Amino acid sequence: MSSNLLTHSLSTGLTTPALIEQTIGAFFDAMVTQRPDHLAVISAHQKQRLTYRELQAQANQLASGLLNLGLATGDRVGIWSHNNVQWLLMQIATAKVGLILVNINPAYRTSELEYALNKVGCKALVTMVRFKTSDYLELLRELGPARLPHLKHTVWLDEAGQGADELGMLRFSQLMASGQTDDPRVAAIAQTLKATDPINIQFTSGTTGFPKGATLTHRNILNNGFFVGECMKLTPADRLCVPVPLYHCFGMVMGNLGCITHGATVVYPNDGFDPLTVLQTVQDERCTALYGVPTMFIAQLDHPRFKEFDLSSLRTGCMAGSPCPIEVMKRVVSDMHMTDVTIAYGMTETSPVSCQSSTDTPLSKRVSTVGQVQPHLQVKVVDPGTGATLPVGESGELCTKGYSVMHSYWDDEAKTREAVDADGWMHTGDLATMDEQGYVNIVGRIKDLVIRGGENVYPREVEEFLYRHPKVQDVQVVGVPDKKYGEELCAWVITKPGQTATEEEIRAFCQGQIAHYKVPRYIRFVPAFPMTITGKIQKFKIREAMKDELQLAEDKTA
Repeated sequence: MSSNLLTHSLSTGLTTPALIEQTIGAFFDAMVTQRPDHLAVISAHQKQRLTYRELQAQANQLASGLLNLGLATGDRVGIWSHNNVQWLLMQIATAKVGLILVNINPAYRTSELEYALNKVGCKALVTMVRFKTSDYLELLRELGPARLPHLKHTVWLDEAGQGADELGMLRFSQLMASGQTDDPRVAAIAQTLKATDPINIQFTSGTTGFPKGATLTHRNILNNGFFVGECMKLTPADRLCVPVPLYHCFGMVMGNLGCITHGATVVYPNDGFDPLTVLQTVQDERCTALYGVPTMFIAQLDHPRFKEFDLSSLRTGCMAGSPCPIEVMKRVVSDMHMTDVTIAYGMTETSPVSCQSSTDTPLSKRVSTVGQVQPHLQVKVVDPGTGATLPVGESGELCTKGYSVMHSYWDDEAKTREAVDADGWMHTGDLATMDEQGYVNIVGRIKDLVIRGGENVYPREVEEFLYRHPKVQDVQVVGVPDKKYGEELCAWVITKPGQTATEEEIRAFCQGQIAHYKVPRYIRFVPAFPMTITGKIQKFKIREAMKDELQLAEDKTA
């Protein structure tokens, strides 16, 4: 960012250091050559530690095994799992042979899984067996081959002590054993790949009721991981604790690739988030950096055993995913020793980060803004109606342009054109202001996206699902303030004439069909919705009515 003061809300990032123009595989192999014996990954819950050389050998062997399944460059391969070493191996192995890794959210249930796998035509799926109360193989059995016509191979993640083969599915250990660490095909395919090739698909909840597959390239995510790490001044001496999920950009790009691009060590404290294991792992592994959404940091700070842990090794990290309350940020700096903590802003479609504070950003700016534009990118604030760039300080839609803008929404040209204009600007849908130094502040959302504990939920998607209930005539879903999650979902339901329904009935309909975080916490049955004279539903009035009824206050620090 130039030191000249801005008059209009358009800011251009630095052009140094240069962009990385290698593929993920080529860059990773070069890093292995530099630091073969340096620890690449520590998985605390699996008790696994791999050096860069060991990680490379296993990734090459897995890539070979995937080719033995008959998969070819450009094919889509799904990963449906929480955090583990196998996830990282899949990320590197697929990138090495040009397979497109499709991130499936572990919270997905049958209807979402069916849609995602079929939308992008996944030929193979690597899945965990179960997590807490969820039986992933049972969900797949429920769908069956007829409803998943593209899926040819299902591989389950076996751990020591797990029993017989499931339904003739392949074990991950068998897939690994079928490959060679020096398969000449892996190196040969690597020569044919370009940095601009799509390599990853992540689903973002859609305002039309169906998730869209944001398609990202090597160039998109490798560079974004690098520049996020640069903001935190990562070096090979750093150990970055990643309790955020790998199926989001936060984990797989900012976490995994942030470390790989700096020769640092990525540390997984557990498969899913648990505040105690994060604190324990930071202490045990002397982690220097920590990631999380605000709710994760709050859970750690407020844990009854918080004071028992020595977190003095921490220096930096990143808080992102939803607005950070100022008081929480101050406590992270003072009580967790994270004096160089940064705030990042972005979206899956921009790989993800477009703005970030740095370790040099004054604390007042770090707690009140999402920082400045990243290198090799531009951001601007425009009038949503006219598209004109606004003067500094005025609120409008934030747009991003540069290397990080996604390749496309998979197989959806119309939606891609809606999001990315003819000049290459990604329209975020977020309302923001920019000050004269280029610091960006997110002030709201143009549409009614709800962010619940770092998970993006589009009310329309939940509405579309609830419309399927035989007793529901109409439904509107809004976000209402919540102390723990930032926002919770509330559904107002109009039942069909002569029908009555209960809250329990509606929730039971959701169970096992949509992700738990999309199930409305509050359900009310109403005779009508507030509307304008022209018949447009006024969601803000629903929100205000619920805030009054439940006596909910907005968090003014967010």
